[in-house]
Amino acid sequence: MRTNFTRRLWALLISILLISYASLTVSGQNQQWLENDGIKKYNTLMQIIDYYYVDSVNVPKLVDKAIIETLKELDPHSTYISKKDIEKANEPLVGNFEGIGVQFEILKDTITIVHPIPGGPSEKLGIMSGDKIIRIEGENVVGKKINNQFVFDRLRGKRGTKVTISIFRKGKKDLIDYTIVRDKIPINSIDAAYMIAPSTGYINLNRFSGTSMDEFHTAIKTLKEQGLKDLVLDLRNNSGGYMNTAIELSDEFLPAGDLIVYTEGLRSPRADFKATDKGELEEGRVVVMINENSASASEIVSGAIQDWDRGIIVGRRSFGKGLVQRPFELPDSSQVRLTTARYHTPSGRCIQMSYAEGADKYYEAFGKRFKHGESVSSDSIKFPDSLKYYTSHKRVVYGAGGIMPDVFIPLDTSSVSDYFLDLRRKNVINLFISDYVDDKRPTLQKNYPDFKTFDKKFKIDDEFMKHFFEAAEKAGVKKDEKGYAAAETLIKNQLKALIAQKLWDLNAFYEVINQYDNEVLKAVNIIKDDAIFKKLKIQE
Repeated sequence: MRTNFTRRLWALLISILLISYASLTVSGQNQQWLENDGIKKYNTLMQIIDYYYVDSVNVPKLVDKAIIETLKELDPHSTYISKKDIEKANEPLVGNFEGIGVQFEILKDTITIVHPIPGGPSEKLGIMSGDKIIRIEGENVVGKKINNQFVFDRLRGKRGTKVTISIFRKGKKDLIDYTIVRDKIPINSIDAAYMIAPSTGYINLNRFSGTSMDEFHTAIKTLKEQGLKDLVLDLRNNSGGYMNTAIELSDEFLPAGDLIVYTEGLRSPRADFKATDKGELEEGRVVVMINENSASASEIVSGAIQDWDRGIIVGRRSFGKGLVQRPFELPDSSQVRLTTARYHTPSGRCIQMSYAEGADKYYEAFGKRFKHGESVSSDSIKFPDSLKYYTSHKRVVYGAGGIMPDVFIPLDTSSVSDYFLDLRRKNVINLFISDYVDDKRPTLQKNYPDFKTFDKKFKIDDEFMKHFFEAAEKAGVKKDEKGYAAAETLIKNQLKALIAQKLWDLNAFYEVINQYDNEVLKAVNIIKDDAIFKKLKIQE
């Protein structure tokens, strides 16, 4: 008997499992081929490798790679997730994880607390923004070996388990020890929700997760108490998430009976998803912001609102992902997310980008948009008449390749100078603000007891910038007068926004940053513009 008998057994077991799984999911000639020829072929290959290959082989790893390569031949969005990666992959969609409840960043090889998450175990124990984690379970965690995964591996864990950390706090001589009981920690999908103008609210949604609608309803309730009538919904850089969440969000804006989206595939009969009578925002103006990174669920929402002439879509052409994935568990508890249908907007559009030439060309085509000037001019975008569809008010829209906005907003890179990019590359802005807030926190909190006071009175003055330039030079970024002049407003705005975030939260960051975001300012102006709504025949 050969010493590598175990590997042959692995190959046999895999074959048996694949045959049984195939019988559940494949029918007709394909099933017959898998059972009679396909599995035999694969099993024979495994035996040949087992007997004759020059080195030892990790069979499970080979199987994983075979699955990955097979899925690549189908479409760019069918994916394989190994058993160990499933929990991590699901976290953003489920909307929570289990850990100590802190938002952190690694600055100068040190784990620095940006914020304890409200209501989480760390906040309850008194851990504060600016605290630096020096030890975890007695292990020194300051140094070059530290990265995000290192921190996750040590601070995350099952609910109810304990972890001891030692933190350094400005003004305290000795380290402070905390024993923290891990708990469920929410992952928010709404980054910001506030009144951006009288009667106009702004909501930035970063993903469509299992908690998104609860967050959305809470935000809308708060904004309505502040006089909300109209809404700017920011879906820029939102790559999607749960389809059901996208349907529920669309339902908020559309009257009962309106088709939101329908799905259809070779083995997936058409399924229609319609609005109910639950919508809280069926009246009032709506502007939806999208860009080239808005995909999937973001495109379902913007497509439904556009096709029913319910609101105005502004920005740049969205990504173009019109495929629906369904999860299938494999015998070892790994998972395949397989494309089972295409989705269509109410007018019948499928906005999926072509992937006929394979995944590599698919993603290259996305990059070519910028090369051809699409980010700065809508004239570079050409749709054939065969892709023409009509909204409820007979406006022309196009299928394939994403959602084309009603109002195009070019990408403005005029302030992104080489000097600014060097500051970003060496993380100068973030490092400087971290040190600044760490040093000035008591004074800042005394002078600016709330965000509104800070937003109104705090100024980035010449003295502040003098210290910033000194820090930048120490970090190896010499001041470039021309580059600074081009990026001055952007740099100062980011500095102030980051101070606001470290003193309060991400919502405060957006309240500052959006004051100089030309796309957001354009969206707010559009929502006030009667002429644009009349010209586009948009329901108000």
